[in-house]
Amino acid sequence: MKTKNIAKKPPMGWNSWDCYGATVKEEEVLGNAAYMATYLKDYGWEYVVVDIQWYEPNAVSSAYNAYFTLEMDEYSRLMPAVNRFPSAANGVGFKELGAKIHDLGLKFGIHIMRGIPRQAVHQNTKVLGTTATARDIAHPNSICPWNTDMYGVNPFAEGAQEYYNSIFELYASWGVDYVKVDDIADSKIYGGAHIEEIKMIQKAIRNSGRGMVLSLSPGPAPLEQAEMFKEYANVWRMTDDYWDKWHYLYGMFERCEKWAEHVGPGNWPDCDMLPLGHIGIRSVDGFWDEPPLPAGQMRDRMTRFTKDEQKTMMALWCIFRSPLMFGGELRDNDDFTLSLLTNKDLMDMPKQITKSYQLSRIGDLIIWRGEAGTRNYFALFNASEFHAEMTLNLKDFGLAAARVSDIWTGEDIDVDSPMQFSVPVHGVVLLKVELHLTKFIDRP
Repeated sequence: MKTKNIAKKPPMGWNSWDCYGATVKEEEVLGNAAYMATYLKDYGWEYVVVDIQWYEPNAVSSAYNAYFTLEMDEYSRLMPAVNRFPSAANGVGFKELGAKIHDLGLKFGIHIMRGIPRQAVHQNTKVLGTTATARDIAHPNSICPWNTDMYGVNPFAEGAQEYYNSIFELYASWGVDYVKVDDIADSKIYGGAHIEEIKMIQKAIRNSGRGMVLSLSPGPAPLEQAEMFKEYANVWRMTDDYWDKWHYLYGMFERCEKWAEHVGPGNWPDCDMLPLGHIGIRSVDGFWDEPPLPAGQMRDRMTRFTKDEQKTMMALWCIFRSPLMFGGELRDNDDFTLSLLTNKDLMDMPKQITKSYQLSRIGDLIIWRGEAGTRNYFALFNASEFHAEMTLNLKDFGLAAARVSDIWTGEDIDVDSPMQFSVPVHGVVLLKVELHLTKFIDRP
């Protein structure tokens, strides 16, 4: 069972995957951290997460190298690649990088794969805290279908818990605040999450003595296992990898509707990262649904989403209360991208809302409501391919508004009669509603 006081609000931060794939370097992490501290921290952005393959010296993109040698210590624990993270030399690991991020007033996170390195098993290296070896605790038939780095851990083997204890003790010494564990919540291949390893990981976090947010990936997490995720994890992906194409965003409306009842303090179903700004710098994303790129060529670009689609994504993530993990190179943000991340009313939504749900859906015209006491939020989404006229009458919900404002512009809106809005294709109208205390009628 997880520690109850972790992640009381949805985590907000930056993750290196969308822009740098498996290749991010120390100076890039610190550069994005410095930007966050300067421009975003006051709005709630705080986590800086180094994504996958930080232990691989030869990573070149988001396409994984098969069976390459990884940096590892004598106790079967992966260590940062020194050619990419110079401060990790001499066995220091991420301790100095974590300290620099903390000195900025931010929090430090890393990505790991479920299990134990294959090379540790093949070399039969030691496991700290036990006489068992890597070969003794490995589950060679439990493997990731898309990455060759790890074998699963046999949860019933002597020394298995000690292995997970040992890596999380190491992460605690580095000052890690957030751990994204991959190849663990996928329902497509195994018919469900790797529950026993999730339990061992959560126990190892508690044993480490350091509070860490536990985020499970990749997804989609099975809805029928919602109570298990709520008991052992703080964040779990409810989707496959999400990218900047409309069909991914369109599909998220249905996922959010199904998972909404499970959202709450310490329990954050995850819509995945925000592929905004400058992404694909060293990433070959989309190779599964686009023509392959020539060897070595990346999909370096600004986000494919239109500005209306970017607003729709931000509105849905915020009213649903998904974690917010920005995926672009922050230092290359244009004014529009920065305006999304520093819109105070928008950033307040996931912190203040206590209950949110899809209010109505007629075809592809969708309305969501977020309740925050005497403040409510309404999002009117046009997910269709045509311009739409949409109406909202607060009296239909027993609400009397003292003030209604447009979150994008900050302008007040006349509320004397049903409000009518022109909503562009793939766009959203996002409203903050301050209610009259004496006339406020709660939703039954």
